[in-house]
Amino acid sequence: MQVAGIIAEYNPFHHGHAYQIQMLREKHPGIRIIAIMSGSFTQRGAPALLDKWTRAAHAVTGGVDLVLELPFVFACRSAQDFARGGVSLLMQLGVVSHLAFGTEAAAIPPLERAAREIDTGKTQHMIAKSLSMGLSYAAALSSALAEQLGIKESILRAPNNILGVEY
Repeated sequence: MQVAGIIAEYNPFHHGHAYQIQMLREKHPGIRIIAIMSGSFTQRGAPALLDKWTRAAHAVTGGVDLVLELPFVFACRSAQDFARGGVSLLMQLGVVSHLAFGTEAAAIPPLERAAREIDTGKTQHMIAKSLSMGLSYAAALSSALAEQLGIKESILRAPNNILGVEY
């Protein structure tokens, strides 16, 4: 059986989320979908628009088979920690064969290249240098990756793309 994992906030569940689920089901007939969803607070630390039970019900109505809560310690942290917590939870289930995420990018390969480049010594050195000059981590990271890979920095600053790279 194929099982896809989606890490989301569904704050609120909208047509883009429904489209993602529809595309998963069309491309992988019979696939089951597990959503790892933030609880009462979003990644930015703000209270969710709707309570977690209502958001989970919307996800199930929208086609998700199972909704599990992303622990608060991951849900309200950086994109890196949000992604790490969600992926870790999905992997510990032992049944997930696919990971699906939304993106603002026209193509996935630039995000894959960025993901491979993050932990290289050269990128880490560039990030450290930018941080010492007062840039935020997000700005330092997107600047370093854009410079090294020839990717537009705006692509690396889009919220879903940031998470996609971290996944």
